[in-house]
Amino acid sequence: MASDPTGTLRPSPALPDHQPPALRDLAERARSYAEAASSANTRKAYAADWKHFAGWCRREGLDASVPDPQAVGLYITACASGAKSVGGRKNAVSTIERRLSALVWAYTQRGLSLARRDRHIATVLAGIRNSHAAPPRQKEAILPEDLLAMLETCARGTLRGLRDRAMLLVGFAGGLRRSEITGLDAGRGQTEDGRGWIEVLPAGLLVTLRGKTGWREVEIGRGSSAATCPVAALETWLKLARISQGPLFRRITGQGKEPGPLRLNDREVARLVKRAADAAGLRGDLPEKDRPALFSGHSLRAGLASSAEVDERFVQKQLGHASAEMTRRYQRRRDRFRVNLTKAAGL
Repeated sequence: MASDPTGTLRPSPALPDHQPPALRDLAERARSYAEAASSANTRKAYAADWKHFAGWCRREGLDASVPDPQAVGLYITACASGAKSVGGRKNAVSTIERRLSALVWAYTQRGLSLARRDRHIATVLAGIRNSHAAPPRQKEAILPEDLLAMLETCARGTLRGLRDRAMLLVGFAGGLRRSEITGLDAGRGQTEDGRGWIEVLPAGLLVTLRGKTGWREVEIGRGSSAATCPVAALETWLKLARISQGPLFRRITGQGKEPGPLRLNDREVARLVKRAADAAGLRGDLPEKDRPALFSGHSLRAGLASSAEVDERFVQKQLGHASAEMTRRYQRRRDRFRVNLTKAAGL
């Protein structure tokens, strides 16, 4: 890997022109495989982190190309303390840990090694965690009654409303991430940027996804009512939008009358959830300015985990979690105070 003057990581240069064409083709293919090893969002975040570090090094007169644990220790100290050299803003512990991971990854791509366990890094990071770590700020879970209210805000007589209803219901029932929702195609192998596809079966919807740990299947059964059935909502969207090929969820064009060819950006899922939650009056007990921060695309995923009254292992499988502990982090209110140890102890 190499970097441009801004510090952004770029793929390694191609083989010289005098090399056989077959080797140049293999080099191009190798670069595409290397990029496929991580998601586009991860690469984008890592590139931004490297640029941030490289800029700090320039301002401090340090060489970013050399993996110096002492320099990295000073860098994460600057990030934690909000030094002027990093913009004067304190970074959260999770942000600092991600920046450190980005540096390790970047140096590895260059054939170098950053000793993360070196005392200049490990000890400083431990101190940062002890001094600045805070409980995670989880987004509010969208529970079934919340979802029903949100669906009523989606106009049934418009393509946009039908699309939004299908996205909310499929995202909730599948426990899908926002990138998984917008990355779906109408069939297998239809686009290069697709992250999966759907198959409509008599008993429900089979979703095949390419995730962080490989391919997995998600089963979305038909609902008890046509008004709240995710499969019925999706079938209606596909029929009226006349979609049988390519991206499943698309932008609406032609003054709201035609689906465009382009796939929705995954940020649109978060915007939809926030917009529908606000229109439905969710958490109306809070000031209006505080409500948008409560909800995100993950609120649908957390809602399924928090409301599905089934064995935890089925929820874990649906969400694609490697451990039950991760699944429990998504369960917001379902189990709160269900087991009362105070009364169980006789008080």
